[in-house]
Amino acid sequence: MRYAQGGGLTDAERAARERIRLRAVERFEGGEKNREIAAALRVSERSVERWRRAWRERGEVGVQSKGSPGRPRLGPAQIARLERELERGPLAHGWADQRWTLARIKTLIGRLFHVSYTVEGTWQLLKRHGWSWQQPARRAIERDDAAVEVWKKETWPRVRAPRRPSEPIVFEDEAGQSMTPPRARTWGRIGRTPVVRVRGRGSGRVSMAGMACYKPGERSRLIYRIREYRGRKDEQKGFGWRDFRDLIVRAQIQLGGPIVLVWDNVRLHLTKPLREFIAANADWLTVFQLPTYPADLNPQEGVWSLVKRDIGNLAAADLGQITRAVKRRLKQIQHHPNLVDGCLAGTGLIMDG
Repeated sequence: MRYAQGGGLTDAERAARERIRLRAVERFEGGEKNREIAAALRVSERSVERWRRAWRERGEVGVQSKGSPGRPRLGPAQIARLERELERGPLAHGWADQRWTLARIKTLIGRLFHVSYTVEGTWQLLKRHGWSWQQPARRAIERDDAAVEVWKKETWPRVRAPRRPSEPIVFEDEAGQSMTPPRARTWGRIGRTPVVRVRGRGSGRVSMAGMACYKPGERSRLIYRIREYRGRKDEQKGFGWRDFRDLIVRAQIQLGGPIVLVWDNVRLHLTKPLREFIAANADWLTVFQLPTYPADLNPQEGVWSLVKRDIGNLAAADLGQITRAVKRRLKQIQHHPNLVDGCLAGTGLIMDG
């Protein structure tokens, strides 16, 4: 008898176990109890209970054996090395993109340790050691992680240090949404990918500028502005420096005093008119720049994620429907300050008070 790849059972032993499972299915259909089946097949009640649960959920296919992981073929030191190599990413091992697949990991194991695994065995190995199939977070290549850490350790304490009584901290950011909605996960029949039909024609974009406002001891606030662009002649595509100026003034009025503004260093934020406006209003406006590509440091990015999640798979008839959906979600967030607080908590930044 030969040993099956990746396990310690012979083909005959595996076939015998498969026959036991099939006899258990026949007894499930006959209405027998777990104890009776376990005694008749000489297996544990716990195994019968597990098979019955799989049978109820997926039928006979669910009870069929998926194979045994068998004896570990990689030692602890080899597993540790494999995990280090996986964390380096596929690019470091010659693949063109940054996506680990079971086939690639199987190949990597063969290169590193000269051990042959099946794709199924690779999946079992990863699952056993705490790895799972996940959707990665995207980070810009231009992002400087060292600069981000310096900002968190050195600049953030200066941002939250009180200069004036009850001075709120305001995080600003912009986003946009076209007629093509974000893709969102949905349930569908196995083997048939759900299809969301959207309009292929039609131009336009909804531009959003928002401010997540935090003041120790008070409820968090959300201030925003929406602009539609329909592709008409001489129509402004997005926000200009005057729009940002007006939004800052609006925040100062609504919050009732001096503010600390935190935003990124996109070109529009650094224009001469805005710099002059900030300098002329230094008595109530203090501005701090975030490092390059700081999405995970800005809670307003979390607000945009909540908005985009709500309009996922939306097959809008026109741009106005997109605008209404965005405004509705932003207004809901305004009335739930705990959501705005959660966006700040997601950055890892801690407010005093």
